[in-house]
Amino acid sequence: MKSRAYLEEIRKSEGLERAILKDIIVEGTKATFRLITDKTYSGEDVNYATKVSQKYAPAGFTAVASVMKSVPEGAAVSRFIKEYLAKKYPVVSAFVEDGDVRAEAGAGGGTFVVKVGRDEATRFSGTELIDALTKELSLRFCGVWSGEVELRKSSEYEIKEEEEPEEYVLTSRSFPIEDYIAIDGAKPARAIYIADLNSEAQDLTVCGNVMYAEERTSKNGKSYFIFTVTDGTGQLRAAYFTKKATVEKVRKIQRGDFICLTGNNEIYNGGLAFTANKVDFGMPPKGFEPEQRPSLPVPARYKKVVPVSIADYEQSDLFGKETLPQDLISRDFVVFDLETTGLNNSDAGGMMDHVIEIGAVRIHEGRIVEKFASFVACPVRISEEITRITGIDSSMLAGAPEVGEVMADFYKFSDGAALVGHNVQFDIKFVRHYAGIEGYRFEHRLYDTLTFAQQVLRLSNYKLNTVADHFNFKFNHHRAYDDAYVTAKVFIELARTNKGLPQY
Repeated sequence: MKSRAYLEEIRKSEGLERAILKDIIVEGTKATFRLITDKTYSGEDVNYATKVSQKYAPAGFTAVASVMKSVPEGAAVSRFIKEYLAKKYPVVSAFVEDGDVRAEAGAGGGTFVVKVGRDEATRFSGTELIDALTKELSLRFCGVWSGEVELRKSSEYEIKEEEEPEEYVLTSRSFPIEDYIAIDGAKPARAIYIADLNSEAQDLTVCGNVMYAEERTSKNGKSYFIFTVTDGTGQLRAAYFTKKATVEKVRKIQRGDFICLTGNNEIYNGGLAFTANKVDFGMPPKGFEPEQRPSLPVPARYKKVVPVSIADYEQSDLFGKETLPQDLISRDFVVFDLETTGLNNSDAGGMMDHVIEIGAVRIHEGRIVEKFASFVACPVRISEEITRITGIDSSMLAGAPEVGEVMADFYKFSDGAALVGHNVQFDIKFVRHYAGIEGYRFEHRLYDTLTFAQQVLRLSNYKLNTVADHFNFKFNHHRAYDDAYVTAKVFIELARTNKGLPQY
């Protein structure tokens, strides 16, 4: 059910012309649509709302409309303003604290004040911010709204020096290989953690569960395979070129098998790529638990990027929680995406590219409940190509927090959750690099919606926009928060379709 179309029809009734949908309560086959209005309403309004609700209820459900009159509180309006700023004016939002937004509400509308610094104020011109907020408040709350922007004095921020983080020397970790069965006969004794493949190296062995396997043909007609494997520390996509003596055995490898890939980690198109020259059967030790690297503790508070609560009133299925698998509901997930200055996500290839935007959402009990988004200060000028792809230019990053500050806040935001991304191994390398400089080790469990989609769907390709189109999700591609948000919705739908998360 689409709530926007539902509300457009509901608001045709005089007493409900500014109504909002609070939630839907499902009890068996009864669905109660709970509406809020600030106007005096009649029994006819309620009867009308019930008839409209029945049109939007799933087949077999009986709909009932419940209407309640309510005038918004100033605190609720202030929270909404902060959420809106975080979405539309993220650089401004990064420097707006709780006391910087004030709102007074009453019957028929209200007023608001937003306090910003002089630097942030240059991010908009004239009455742009006021006009935008006034419009959004009139859509979300009842009545007429007006407001103003105040400039914050520079002395209102107290600047405190931070302690230098302790430095750690990182070495590659490995584990012994068990149940080895030769195909190519590499006979490796140990495998390096996939999470530690951050530099160029020769004759490496990784070992893990096959999440995806596909045979392809090169331009010169030679057969080769693409494998995606995971060892619990990360995921790796590797190419393997066949040999006449082993090709039939390799063709029998399928999802769920445990294999060892021995080959080279090399720079290709600006990033690290693993090419296997040997493949054999083998697996991590039973009960393998990855060795944890030392990390700074989770910060006590957010400093630059403060998450905001969100509610997805336009989810594809407002009745869908009952159909979500238990392993999705039973834990939290943080779905994230980055925009960067290029594709080089390894300092082994020379100058590593920079993060310029981060967007993330938190999934709790199968619902998207919280948002984390920010531009990131960049020490180099944004190229015309990146601006063309993302719409981000250097002027938009003025006043944005430094990457180390953002990563510290993102570490706090991700605490206790698994991480999810589309082609997650690309983005996580940036996160681990820049967070690692600050002393934060991102060793969360990873889920990749690209690989997950390959397991569940049959599509022409598995780009994010293609997978999103399959589920009829529309979004602004190549902006971090929009990509993260739609990836979260895709992740939920893939779990629903698969009746569970990938097992590995």
